Amino acid sequence: MSSYWLSIPLFLAPLAALLLWQAFRRRRAEARAARMAHELSDRSRQFNLVAQELRGLGLTLMGRSTAHPDPQLETHARALLCLAADVHDVAAQQAGPRVVRDSPTPLAPLLRQAIEQVSLTLAPGRREFRLGEGLDSAVLLADPRALRGALVQVLTRAVRHTRDGDAIALQLVRSAETVAITVEDEGAGLAAEDLGAASDGHGTRGLNLGLMVARQLLHAHEGELTIEAVQGIGARAWLTLPRRRLLAEDSRVGA
Repeated sequence: MSSYWLSIPLFLAPLAALLLWQAFRRRRAEARAARMAHELSDRSRQFNLVAQELRGLGLTLMGRSTAHPDPQLETHARALLCLAADVHDVAAQQAGPRVVRDSPTPLAPLLRQAIEQVSLTLAPGRREFRLGEGLDSAVLLADPRALRGALVQVLTRAVRHTRDGDAIALQLVRSAETVAITVEDEGAGLAAEDLGAASDGHGTRGLNLGLMVARQLLHAHEGELTIEAVQGIGARAWLTLPRRRLLAEDSRVGA
């Protein structure tokens, strides 16, 4: 009888060793994954900082090209803005899925902050930003920081494809199922290569390169970012969200 009980631990020893080895491998894999996630996050932050510096420099050069007309300076400015957009895309690929913290967000102050951020860097150049009816009273369920970041990127693109004094109009467009912020520019400086290989240059096209971060931020809000463009006429960006995210608006504005 005693020999029977003594044999149980010996019988279980291989199984116990296997479980311990599996637990060790799992902990090691979790530690490796956490280390890689931290490194990717840190690398993404670094790319974003570089992109912000490039965007600021590009907008500054574009503003100076207005005060001292120089086609070459303007070309360099647009090239820097394109590079900033590409670096933002790299950062977005590194960062992975976006996480947002929703809260009731008055839209008008957010738009003005995004416009001011772009305009200050652009000075002494300028764009005529026009806010349409319904924006002043709209309140969205959104992450203010994330939505402002998407707006800044879309507005920067509009600035890149317009010239000094051009108008950039922002509107609130409502439908039964969605609400959208549209950013429409006159497109005097729209580059043909920005239309993409799939476009014939005469009508609507999809999302161009350089707006991956903005698109990810809209996706995190269950929304979408699309762009329509007609070469030589202008472009319109749609930042579309589910209608239920429109918490309040002026009752005088129809749906």
